[in-house]
Amino acid sequence: MEGNYYVCTGCGLLCDDIEVELEKDSVSKVYTACRVGVAHMKEGSREAVSRVDGKPAEEAAAIEKAAEILKNAKNPLIFGLGTSTNEAQKKALELAKKLNATLDDTSSFCLGPVVEALLQEKFNTCTLDDVRHKGDVMVFWGADPSDSHPRHLSKFSYFPRGEQKQKGWEEERTAIAIDIRKSHTAKICGSNFFQIPPGGDTEFINALIDGVSGKLPKTSYKFPPKRLLELSNMLKGAKFGTIFMGLGLLYSLDDLDPIIRLVEVLNEKAKGEFHLIPMVGHYNMRGFNENLFAETGYVNCVKFENGEAKHGPEYSTVEALKAKAVDAVLIIGSDPLASLPHSIVKNLLDIPIISIDPCETLTSRKAKVHFSTAVTGVECGGSATRMDGVEVKFDPILETKRPTDEEILTKIMEAL
Repeated sequence: MEGNYYVCTGCGLLCDDIEVELEKDSVSKVYTACRVGVAHMKEGSREAVSRVDGKPAEEAAAIEKAAEILKNAKNPLIFGLGTSTNEAQKKALELAKKLNATLDDTSSFCLGPVVEALLQEKFNTCTLDDVRHKGDVMVFWGADPSDSHPRHLSKFSYFPRGEQKQKGWEEERTAIAIDIRKSHTAKICGSNFFQIPPGGDTEFINALIDGVSGKLPKTSYKFPPKRLLELSNMLKGAKFGTIFMGLGLLYSLDDLDPIIRLVEVLNEKAKGEFHLIPMVGHYNMRGFNENLFAETGYVNCVKFENGEAKHGPEYSTVEALKAKAVDAVLIIGSDPLASLPHSIVKNLLDIPIISIDPCETLTSRKAKVHFSTAVTGVECGGSATRMDGVEVKFDPILETKRPTDEEILTKIMEAL
């Protein structure tokens, strides 16, 4: 057993209490991490690989080819970076400026709007440590952390003994799930699971606002008013409440105004204070949003022109590819060929792809140029921003010959 604690970069929780055992320059055993973390921490110890046109190539030759593609492109796209360090993200931002490129990440079709509202201070938020030590009511809305962030309930939200919540979930914490299906998290919440129909979130929010405000709550889909009043009273009784907002809620809303309003009303009517934290998946998506916001005032969907940042939905990866507006793409730590709709993937395959990724993916196999890089948090260190906005620094566990994302981006920039 090693004497050090390590940070797991398997998801947006960035758990910092991981212990490992090493054997023959690889991680043989992992302690404290969840099933996602164990699999992630055992990544690494592979050879450094560069490819051009699907064939092995020297790194220098691959760098030269990547630079040539980007130099010849009239409108390149840089995409991904949710699984890269803050340092690599800032280097990609420099590169995007130099190339007059479009810069985007998965948050443009994920939780980016919620992070943007948070950075614009449109709703009250807090840290996961605050929830662990003080939280008494937590609402998992359109989210299933038992599957997506397996240590969320045990380390931060429901089960731990906090400084001010020593009696824990048995006596001092209430977990509530609002979802369209009975998820694993909903089963843990027991009778505090409120099942609503797909697309019914806005009405449910408005009914809760009425209930919390002392009015009779009603929905057109005839959710029992008694149950709505029960939930309203649980929320009003919170001393330190938190809504953990997932994609299920975001995708149901036309805009964020209803949930922002609910948090405002709860802070007016509840005994204590209420907060909202987005359930960010990738370990440093929040970091990308914050780094880009600090530079441009936007969290994604940016096009640089002579140092100026233009912003709009047309600069999202999905819309730019749909419109065939980009003619080359640099993808870092993401696999859009496996995740985007087929109609968009077809357009992506029509342009040269440069892939920077520690994993072998469908995108890396189809790339014109590919760089196999170090697994962050396992083979290289750096810093990242947790889902709640807390910056976490981490050291590598293993030595590797594989370059980091930041190193490859730096060499491409130097070759331009």
